[in-house]
Amino acid sequence: MPQPVLIPTLDTERLHLRGYRPDDLDACAAMYAAPEFTRHVSERPIPREDVWARMLRYIGHWSVFGFGFWAIEEKATGRYVGEAGLAYFKRDIEPPIDCPEAGWGLAPWAHGKGFATEIVRAIHTWYDAELGPTRTACIVRPANVASIRVAEKCGYRELQRVSFYGAPMIIFERSGAPRS
Repeated sequence: MPQPVLIPTLDTERLHLRGYRPDDLDACAAMYAAPEFTRHVSERPIPREDVWARMLRYIGHWSVFGFGFWAIEEKATGRYVGEAGLAYFKRDIEPPIDCPEAGWGLAPWAHGKGFATEIVRAIHTWYDAELGPTRTACIVRPANVASIRVAEKCGYRELQRVSFYGAPMIIFERSGAPRS
């Protein structure tokens, strides 16, 4: 039987970031079905089988690139919080995003608790230490004010406004150089 890829774990004060497991499907699919979540991602629920493919893509990133997305749990309860990480999504977008793209998404119950900033900072600390500080990007819908604040707190600056699948998006970039 093939050996699974070893995905590092990260811990913050309140959260545990780990590789996705097959038994995460129900919680992840519930997140992608929640209107409070999908209004910032796709404007419609994501089918369960597409969530499964997404989880497998996240796991695959680790074996190809040495980074990817983590499943996130609340330490105190073990409850699924959401997902976050870095990936090469190869989006059909102009200008193309030619560097790792940061992304984060939290289950609706986890919104407004400061988890996203805690997560994104931990991911970038790990990434910069393991792979060196390099440029990264993220895309956010203009209406997603909370994620724009997270991006800015974590060193991202607006680069350009674009349309992606007909939806307005803002491309942000982070230089990767340590900021004081």
